[in-house]
Amino acid sequence: MAGKAAAPGTAVLLVTANVGSLFDDVVHAHRPHFLALHCQEFGGKNYEASMSHVDKFVKELLSSDAMKEYSRARVYLDENYKSQEQFTALGSFYFLHESLKNIYQFDFKAKKFKKVTGKEIYSDTLESTPMLEKEKFPQDYFPECKWSRKGFLRTRWCLADCAFDLVNIHLFHDASNLVAWETSPSVYSGIRHKALGYVLDRIVDHRFEKASYFVFGDFNFRLDSKSVVETLCTKATMQTVRAADTNEVVKLIFRESDNDRKVMLQLEKKLFDYFNQEVFRDDNGTALLEFDKELSVFKDRLHELDISFPPSYPYSEDCSQGRQYMNTRCPAWCDRVLMSPSAKELVLRSESEEKVVTYDHIGPNVCMGDHKPVFLAFRIAPGAGKPHARVPKCCVVQ
Repeated sequence: MAGKAAAPGTAVLLVTANVGSLFDDVVHAHRPHFLALHCQEFGGKNYEASMSHVDKFVKELLSSDAMKEYSRARVYLDENYKSQEQFTALGSFYFLHESLKNIYQFDFKAKKFKKVTGKEIYSDTLESTPMLEKEKFPQDYFPECKWSRKGFLRTRWCLADCAFDLVNIHLFHDASNLVAWETSPSVYSGIRHKALGYVLDRIVDHRFEKASYFVFGDFNFRLDSKSVVETLCTKATMQTVRAADTNEVVKLIFRESDNDRKVMLQLEKKLFDYFNQEVFRDDNGTALLEFDKELSVFKDRLHELDISFPPSYPYSEDCSQGRQYMNTRCPAWCDRVLMSPSAKELVLRSESEEKVVTYDHIGPNVCMGDHKPVFLAFRIAPGAGKPHARVPKCCVVQ
């Protein structure tokens, strides 16, 4: 932690990256004592072909310059793609700085905290590893019952007298722009709400003592499509294109009423082609936040700091187009760091005259895949966990 004197407290950095993007710069900038990286779709979309590269990536990450001062690590990779009932493609990485004393991880089987030493990687044995809980969503939660990789992975930690859960999550996407546009809220929004509610109920149930929690990953939250289209195309007329054989709607074309009937938006199952992408980038897309409504259902259970970065998805995967969105989906804030009310208190308690809480995205001008990683950096203030007398008591160490 060389350089200028750090603000007091334990520095924590939580990062969510849909495919495991590099994040050296943000590590150097915030110099965390405790770093958590949650990856979704680990191994990439075509995991059967690319999973062989995962081991190399993990070894390079553990030995990279950014990680050289982190003497302890825990890595949990769900690589068993042959198990349809259990595979989630989630990857959770936790790094502990050499200066950090007394950090413990919870054993869910023994119901005790254990001191963390050394570096350990788990992949083939996640189902039998007592240091985490991993679940794939029940099959009846999946749209059209196509059992894909969505689920969550939970770990629990204790540092600076504070116990908290870190939950890696991947929720359902919008399968069709046309279906998402039909109703407000969309049918996909309802499916995500059901799955997220399942996770929140699971992590606060009676099996273990309750703790603060941070849930971060790819929530696949989308803007309310119907409202967005109506706003972006207020003065447009809509043309409906149907398939000749089935009469099914396959395309919607929105044209300006005048101005030579210029095409403003073309909408297909996997096409969202709006003529002016700047609306999603200007002022970080702030004008569109009013259509970001999916979290409101959980306003009493999940909190988020103010968003001051542009939609995190879907970015072009062309290396020369780091700022450009793909025209496949309406840009949205899919990647988030959310927290329980008590966790938010923990975060905001670290604010002082020197701003030490940052909620932002990584690589705004650099191609990092179709998702931009999002992070939350904060400090656990000295003694922040003391008022909760029950928390240190739960840290029974083995």
